[in-house]
Amino acid sequence: RRASGTVTMAAGKDTKAKAAAKAVTKGVHKGSRREWKTTSFHRPQTLKHARKPKYARQSAPRQAKLDQFAILKFPLTTESAMKRIEDNNTLVFITDVRATKATIKAAVKQMYDIECAKINTLIRPDGAKKAYVRLTQDYDALDVANRIGII
Repeated sequence: RRASGTVTMAAGKDTKAKAAAKAVTKGVHKGSRREWKTTSFHRPQTLKHARKPKYARQSAPRQAKLDQFAILKFPLTTESAMKRIEDNNTLVFITDVRATKATIKAAVKQMYDIECAKINTLIRPDGAKKAYVRLTQDYDALDVANRIGII
């Protein structure tokens, strides 16, 4: 304070005030705005890191759901199935619904060591899949049925 009691402005405040006054009178140039060429927004591509897990989410790999024991459920022993064994050299099995003809053929070969000439399948009204396994000329369905324990 001066002795007369008037207060003087600090040096920094005086220059700020002058700059503000100049900005009011002349205006401030803030630069140009970006002009958008399209109306749709595309999110910019950013860096995507590969996953580096600290531990495996599965402790052990899953086993195959359909092995030969799950594919072939049981052989049919009805009268019509026995007639097919005798007359057509054909074995009849109830199989898993998800099994295909190729997997049924492989399962029969693995379990009973026999070659299939042809396989016909159908889905019964109760929802089970039935497979007619026609054997090649080298194998007799009666002998195989005896070995399996159908007859």
